Amino acid sequence: MLSKIMGLLSGIIGNAGIVDREKLVEKYNKLLLVDERIEIGFKLVRDTFIFTNKRLILVDKQGMTGKKTEYLSIAYKAISRFSVETGGTFDLDAELKIWISSEKEPSISKKFSKAVDVYEVQKILTKNVMG
Repeated sequence: MLSKIMGLLSGIIGNAGIVDREKLVEKYNKLLLVDERIEIGFKLVRDTFIFTNKRLILVDKQGMTGKKTEYLSIAYKAISRFSVETGGTFDLDAELKIWISSEKEPSISKKFSKAVDVYEVQKILTKNVMG
């Protein structure tokens, strides 16, 4: 029971969880180039962010109804640096921060629940940004 309550609270405050790749392909295929493929994706309460082999796509549901949607594409070459902060004893969430170009503050900051292996996220970013 406590785990269900914690899972609900995690969803409400915006912690990310992994989304099935097939569902992402089905829903967001129209955003992809012919030779582009989804590697992994994460769902927040209303938003989704997707790592492809070419870019990072942030899907931002806006407004009260969530019918208005912004699709933000970030080429991996525009990412100047990133950090992954693992969860601690009292703060169980891990956090991913991404800086675009020469910005001083992180352009993107997302929290992940314990269900997400942040080291795997870091590997995907490293492969795509450094590769």
